[in-house]
Amino acid sequence: MGIASILQLDEMMGDFNRMNKRQSLYQVLSFAMIVSSALMIWKGLMVVTGSESPIVVVLSGSMEPAFHRGDLLFLTNYKEEPVRVGEIVVFKVEGRDIPIVHRVIKLHEKEDGTVKFLTKGDNNNVDDRGLYAPGQLWLTKKDIVGRARGFLPYVGIITIFMNEYPKVKWAILSILAIFVLLHRE
Repeated sequence: MGIASILQLDEMMGDFNRMNKRQSLYQVLSFAMIVSSALMIWKGLMVVTGSESPIVVVLSGSMEPAFHRGDLLFLTNYKEEPVRVGEIVVFKVEGRDIPIVHRVIKLHEKEDGTVKFLTKGDNNNVDDRGLYAPGQLWLTKKDIVGRARGFLPYVGIITIFMNEYPKVKWAILSILAIFVLLHRE
């Protein structure tokens, strides 16, 4: 730590010590409102989009050139919409925590109306059967988290960076929390 960092930290601690109990409580409540607002916005997006995860980050290059690592995808998952060949879906497979973003390449419709489909990454040589749960050859609608409706290029690279370097993530979150708690307004 440099001298400037130590002086800045000392100044923040001085600000904290000068706050009375009412100001401190106000700062804590402001911080709680920010966190709860973010959660309410997320839950609202879940309701509006019909997706358990309305925003995801592309974590690999398997969908290049359509999507690159770090692209932020906006999803919807309306149950009444049929799955189509060529559509980009985000799906979860039993036994895997992280959802996968790939394109539907085949549909298999049964006489009873059930639809199964096969996916593949645009940049992959083979279909996704090797990624599915053992013994699973097709995906069903229950496996879909959402369908890509839009994206922002490379905006999610920050998320990837923070997950790959958790100490940086906690340092940034700590600094933001301290700022919110000590900032007077």
